[in-house]
Amino acid sequence: MEVQASFPRRVTRQVMVGDVPVGGGAPVSVQSMTVTRTADHEATLQQIYDLAMAGADIVRCTCNEIEAAEGLARIVPRSPVPIVADIHHNYKMALAALEAGVHCLRLNPGNIRNPDHIRTVAAEARDRDVPIRIGVNGGSLHPDLYKKYGDVVTAEAMVESALTEIGYFAEVGFDQVKISVKASSVPLMVDAYRQLAEVTDHPLHLGVTEAGPPPAGLIKSSAGIGALLVEGIGDTIRYSLTADPVQEARAGRQLLEALGLRERKNVDLIACPSCGRAEVDVIAVAEAAMEAFADRQIPLQVAVMGCVVNGPGEARDADLGIAAGNKRGHLFVKGRNVAVVAEDEMVDALVEWAELIHDQGAEAAMARVDTELAAREAELDRRRLLADQGEDANDTGIVIEAIRRQSA
Repeated sequence: MEVQASFPRRVTRQVMVGDVPVGGGAPVSVQSMTVTRTADHEATLQQIYDLAMAGADIVRCTCNEIEAAEGLARIVPRSPVPIVADIHHNYKMALAALEAGVHCLRLNPGNIRNPDHIRTVAAEARDRDVPIRIGVNGGSLHPDLYKKYGDVVTAEAMVESALTEIGYFAEVGFDQVKISVKASSVPLMVDAYRQLAEVTDHPLHLGVTEAGPPPAGLIKSSAGIGALLVEGIGDTIRYSLTADPVQEARAGRQLLEALGLRERKNVDLIACPSCGRAEVDVIAVAEAAMEAFADRQIPLQVAVMGCVVNGPGEARDADLGIAAGNKRGHLFVKGRNVAVVAEDEMVDALVEWAELIHDQGAEAAMARVDTELAAREAELDRRRLLADQGEDANDTGIVIEAIRRQSA
């Protein structure tokens, strides 16, 4: 079941990063960054391919030395996705990256401060028809802005930094710009992007910088990026995690799918939180299923439920699911029981059926089995479980009676 976003998108200009449109109503794109030395072009290319497989639409590589620029010259022609060169301090590295054929530059206004250098890079990017991301970072603002705003990082300071850079670009007739105003504080980051969205129609690149390792980094990034996306703000995103960058790409893709901003690319796995009625370790089964589906591009919703009493009903909208009962698993498709499998075969059965449904459709998959027999078996296990545990497996009725006695 595909969920569609119900909130309007902010209207922006559009820039092209290679063949990926950013802004102007294009799908929100996912970015990540390599952590290899760019000079090691083979290792970097391998990571770029891994990121592309995980859902990254655009990949950024550092260009901090001439050897990195030379590496980019070897990387760009072989990359499956557009490449952004990340530039800090040395404007000549931006010129070298453009010569290498990159599809976009990222410039930090806080550490490339000479207006002549900025204009030189913008003019060269203009002549090559290459966009630039103005990458404002709360941790590296221009010293003058720190002083102006009381030696603290404010949303106003970050927005002013971006607008000043746009002014330098405008002086040489360059306007292929996208902007980020990242901070490690979620409230500060959200405030800065909201303010920026009010004063410019350039596309925005969202992210919480230095979010840290998972799970905290995932939570911070999802909170900041998600809050803005549901307001219609944001055209491309990056999770900045202290982790394998593949996790960044997967997280970004999953967030967009959850918000209905991108079509589902892989399994959306749902699972019950478990309760006194569960007959299997739901967490272990769900984790095993996630691992089994990790590299399979099967855009289905799959459910893992702990029991046959409520499981199929609660997950009736899922494309496929399994519910435990009587030391075996009851497989269901769109809420209809289709098969019974051994407990230790549940995950394998989910994968097999997911591939079958993806390839042939749900009706064709169900036509190969005796669904009436499967339904009878599930009902028998359901009745047995109810007989053993009763309707109230968690004994909430006893607690409710106690509450009533206390309040009488």
